[in-house]
Amino acid sequence: MQKQQEQQELFKPEPLDVIIVGAGLSGIGAGRALSVRCPDKRFLILERRNAIGGTWDLFRYPGVRSDSDMYTLGYSYKPWTGRKAIADGADIKRYIEEIADESGVIHHVRYGHQVIAASWNSDEALWTLQVRITGTDGQVHEETLQTRFLSMCSGYYSYDEGYRPPFPNEAAFAGQIIHPQFWPEGLDCSGKRIVVIGSGATAVTLVPTLAEQGAQVTMLQRSPGYVASRPLVDGIAHTLQRWLPLPLAYHLTRWKNILLGQYFYRLARSKPAKARQYLLHLLQRQVGSDVDMRHFSPSYNPWDERLCAVPDGDLFHMLRARRVEIVTDTIEEFTASGIRLASGAELPADIIVTATGLKLCALGDVQLTVDGRPVNISECMAYKGMLLSDVPNLILTFGYTNASWTLKAELTANYLTRLLRHMDRRGACVVVARRDPTATAKPFIDFTSGYVQRAAHLLPRQGDKPAWQVNQNYLKDKYLIQYGKLDDGVLHFQ
Repeated sequence: MQKQQEQQELFKPEPLDVIIVGAGLSGIGAGRALSVRCPDKRFLILERRNAIGGTWDLFRYPGVRSDSDMYTLGYSYKPWTGRKAIADGADIKRYIEEIADESGVIHHVRYGHQVIAASWNSDEALWTLQVRITGTDGQVHEETLQTRFLSMCSGYYSYDEGYRPPFPNEAAFAGQIIHPQFWPEGLDCSGKRIVVIGSGATAVTLVPTLAEQGAQVTMLQRSPGYVASRPLVDGIAHTLQRWLPLPLAYHLTRWKNILLGQYFYRLARSKPAKARQYLLHLLQRQVGSDVDMRHFSPSYNPWDERLCAVPDGDLFHMLRARRVEIVTDTIEEFTASGIRLASGAELPADIIVTATGLKLCALGDVQLTVDGRPVNISECMAYKGMLLSDVPNLILTFGYTNASWTLKAELTANYLTRLLRHMDRRGACVVVARRDPTATAKPFIDFTSGYVQRAAHLLPRQGDKPAWQVNQNYLKDKYLIQYGKLDDGVLHFQ
């Protein structure tokens, strides 16, 4: 009865304190932070799909997994107890569901709620959200919800479409063309000839998994990327768990992986030639002398783009055993039976998988207005990578490109609660980061990856002043975000 009364109280129509958009790893984490650190705040999580999990509910292609270890992709307060350090998508989804259930956040989620637009009114100090609601019967209607603060946890790519460049003469192909983001349920790949177009994390995951399912797989890449073997099981973590209490063992493993990751990233950026030589040396040992190293020798330096993880070297084992093939070439055209390459060779295929990447979007394509003026997100500068300049009472969650997404997501969620408590103490109902006119704008993400470059005009910018820099450094961010002054002259409270 008490829980029912709390639910009725939660869904009263008057303005909420916080609305979180998205019920993935970031959104559930933000909800948990609010429930623990700001128990007096009334909040909802609006999720456009009919399940929580975000990325890990959407992606269903064979072998889907994270390329970050679960000791850093997991939250600090929820020890990862699974055997695999590089976890499968279904296991990550269960982890998110456990957090939602254990914290009670699950009761704050509204499914089938897609935020279309959000409008800020300074006179009322409120956001009004236009929400498209899809019922369990498929009926669609729209409602408005009001909130004092808006937390955008919708990720950075479109759920509606992946990046799918057109290829010459596609219509001639007699087989099936699939984008991994929309993998057909129950597809039988056994005995099929499959060409996977791509060289990123999705392709590196799919190729050995499809081969295990009995397919004849060719990985076709226009240019190589850096790939590195990582242990599927963290032996040190399991040893620590045998001798220490689980929270302590998890804490030590988490910091071990954070510090090692930061060390290798800084080494790669400061000494790129040596880092490249080291990575290629390890690759040569993994693939053996029979595999041409040109397939694994990128034209760019390490960490100009994200490295791809290969758990226990599964892709390399498949290559050595000749169970998969890798081809580096460009596509001339599709044919009825496969793909003709610029070199003149033809790859026969029954199925072509276009693992060509994601289509990025900003704030889930929610249209923002402030006092009737549309907000062009690409013209905004991001304060500490979290608040948009001159946009009141809005925080966005955007993870690291060189480490686990959750490291920044947890810092952001905790910062939100810290900010809300500070506003309560001051009696303030509005906070806004006022842009420094002397700060020079720079790209939000310093990556050469195609998916980043294609979306550069959609994302906010960062600046050359400390408050406006997007640090790809967890240690630095932990100090600045967790302990830095809130009254720093950039944030204005009203």
